[in-house]
Amino acid sequence: MRRRPPTPGMDIVATSDPVYLRVVADIRRQIVDGSLLPGAPVPSRAQLTRKYGVGETAARHALRVLAAEGLIVGRVGSGHYVRAQPVLLPLHRWRLHDHHVPFGADPGPEDVRVTCDRRSETATATPDIALRLRLGGCATVARTHYVFRGDGRPIQLATSYEPAGLGESGPGVGPDEHLRGPAARLAALGIKVTEIVEQVRTRVPQPAESDALALPAGVHVLHVERTHWAGDRPVETSDIVIPGDRFRLIYTHAVQQ
Repeated sequence: MRRRPPTPGMDIVATSDPVYLRVVADIRRQIVDGSLLPGAPVPSRAQLTRKYGVGETAARHALRVLAAEGLIVGRVGSGHYVRAQPVLLPLHRWRLHDHHVPFGADPGPEDVRVTCDRRSETATATPDIALRLRLGGCATVARTHYVFRGDGRPIQLATSYEPAGLGESGPGVGPDEHLRGPAARLAALGIKVTEIVEQVRTRVPQPAESDALALPAGVHVLHVERTHWAGDRPVETSDIVIPGDRFRLIYTHAVQQ
């Protein structure tokens, strides 16, 4: 039996796909092309069943998928609305070793007040962290969790790992040393950082990260794996988590003349 060609202008959905995908594809298209503007109401379940000829279960599932993608938001007692897409702020990843900002990131406008909560502990390195720090099995590390806020709003999470005992002594190490950044703090311990390596990827946030960063449903995070090297020795490695719906990373590279 020959399949009838799709109607021009309609999204192609395989006949074997669940029927709710047809609803998702059409609503998504309307949001992307501007037919449904930010703040506009999305058809209710009853309206979706009539318009697309699907059951209430399919209509409900379609709304859940669109909400999970971060395209719509639900309001109790009011229905669903097109979610306004926030303007991405620049988050500069500075390459200068002695830059003053924590974890090499400038959180944006100068008038933003940045604060930080931190919690330090001693822990056994996971296999991944032991590999990144070139430590043996069951090695002990100093682990520090950070929550950075801009004007009280969470903007960045970070977990830093160092070989145990590395930062326990040395001149100039005070309670606010973490706000200077790892390179400056290590320099105060007499450790000269010669290279910083970053690997960036996107991923689905863990539930605890979504809660800590107050992320809407469907928003991914930028994960920066950052390692400080002193010669051929890794002296610190960090996992930095940044909301993907608020920032765009900007890397600056100096060109030697």
